[in-house]
Amino acid sequence: MNGSPDTHRKLIGYLLWIFGFTGSHRFYYGKPVSGTIWFFTGGLFLIGWIVDLFLIPSMDRQADRRFIPGPISYSVAWILLPFLGLFGIHRFYQGKWGTGLLYLVTLGLFGLGILYDYWTLNSQVSERNYACAARRA
Repeated sequence: MNGSPDTHRKLIGYLLWIFGFTGSHRFYYGKPVSGTIWFFTGGLFLIGWIVDLFLIPSMDRQADRRFIPGPISYSVAWILLPFLGLFGIHRFYQGKWGTGLLYLVTLGLFGLGILYDYWTLNSQVSERNYACAARRA
């Protein structure tokens, strides 16, 4: 370990990398712009996707330094978003019951909310973790 809390897991990064031509691993590590580029170009025509196999350890270290640790796991939230996000499960997990219910009845606000969450999920989890830390202090 490099002294930073382990907010993101390399194993999850590599699992998401399998679907990396969609940019999912880049979103997970807090790189929404390149994640979007990967999504629309098939991982930069699969070349960037292959290169990322070797970049995941450094992306993991950067994410560990950048995001706030706490009781809400980034990895769990990121596993829930792609597979159950349309039902708001990732929002329920964060304690966001209102928007979780809204996602549940609108299928993730008709899919657009899911796109928003791909861009902002790491920040959402950081804010919740920061709020939990502030309450404990």
